[in-house]
Amino acid sequence: MQGLKDKRVLIAGGAGGIGFATAKRFLEEGSKVAILDRDETACQRCLKDLSGLSGAILADVSNDQSVARAFGELDALFGGLDVLINNAGISIRHPFMDITPEEWRTVIGVNLNGVFYVAQQAARCMLAGEGGVILNMGSTNGLTGYHYYADYNASKAGVIGLSRSMALELGPKVRVNAVCPGFIMTPMQEAEYTMEMRRAFENKVPLRRLGKPEDVAALFAFLASDEAAFISGQCFVIDGGEIAGGLASQA
Repeated sequence: MQGLKDKRVLIAGGAGGIGFATAKRFLEEGSKVAILDRDETACQRCLKDLSGLSGAILADVSNDQSVARAFGELDALFGGLDVLINNAGISIRHPFMDITPEEWRTVIGVNLNGVFYVAQQAARCMLAGEGGVILNMGSTNGLTGYHYYADYNASKAGVIGLSRSMALELGPKVRVNAVCPGFIMTPMQEAEYTMEMRRAFENKVPLRRLGKPEDVAALFAFLASDEAAFISGQCFVIDGGEIAGGLASQA
């Protein structure tokens, strides 16, 4: 991709799944990459496994003070920021009527509040510098109804709306887009879906497979690059055709 070499990139939720694959992709593009994650063990593993990684910053994105401290570390590391991949997120599979207030607060706290806290800190860095690109992690769950994920769905719909508002207010110096994956095979999905459930979902996807973290990493790389210089305020679905015919809404 054009324009990614030597760019300073922060990947929130970068220690596993899509975040790890994205860190690897940006390193291959010649970017300077740091990850931010709350899992210390996974961060240490990334420092060993990702050759050239500039740093791994521990932070809880649901805590604004923790995020502020993390960006202090990032400034010492990079002296600025060009690209944010705002990827940290969690999900809990449960029926709407079983969601507890604490579970609701936890999911919203990470997936929506956390995206806001990280994005605002990143925007401050970019507006004080030469500008940049912010890519927030949405989901097809934020675009259509899914069973058993009401809190997650609400959080991702919020991310999409937040991203559009950010694009309006932060332009022209900062481009903002949301990336909305469908079913991507990550450790989070492996923990929630049996093999039988995965096969049933594959059969509903027109491309007849589940997505890979590398698929999403490639989209992040494109949207962060100079090749996407006139793209902002948009929501990009990457789902193998899953929601094209409303398949995602089937139980």
